[in-house]
Amino acid sequence: MLYVVIVLGVLALYFVFVYNGLVITRQRVRESWSTIDTQLKRRYDLIPNLVETVKGYAKHEKETLDAVVQARAKAMDTKEVGVDKSANENMLTEALKSLFALSESYPDLKANTNFLELQQELSDTETKIQAARQFYNTMVMSLNSKIEMFPSNIVANLFHFKPENYFELDEQEKVLAQNAPKVQF
Repeated sequence: MLYVVIVLGVLALYFVFVYNGLVITRQRVRESWSTIDTQLKRRYDLIPNLVETVKGYAKHEKETLDAVVQARAKAMDTKEVGVDKSANENMLTEALKSLFALSESYPDLKANTNFLELQQELSDTETKIQAARQFYNTMVMSLNSKIEMFPSNIVANLFHFKPENYFELDEQEKVLAQNAPKVQF
């Protein structure tokens, strides 16, 4: 009888530790997504200033400016983590690249201090977003592994823990990443 009580006690402790580990990991996933969200908001806040600065110099580039504004709106509207969020954020990144490419055609814009500062801030923010995405994906991998691995999967299924989605590259970025340019001297 004593052995049965000890075994049941050990099993109960095991379930508590596994459950708490799953909860902690799920909270880390949520916190890491919050970090991405914070950096994305910073990027969203910088974009209108950047567009206004470019408007003054590149009056004939309405199509590019509209693409950036539309991509920003679409990215801001997507709240759920997953394929849509990744795709919309990647679309915004591409629109911003087009906007920065415009500066090559407009030397006055390229020399504008406000534009340069905004460009630097946006570049710093993009770097922070990439780091936050990497950390988020690491936390998602940790949670998803715990949910799938035996015997923690029993506790995960019992308490309805669900796998999270990774923040992934879109198809175009995957192709670019796989076909990196070759540099020869």
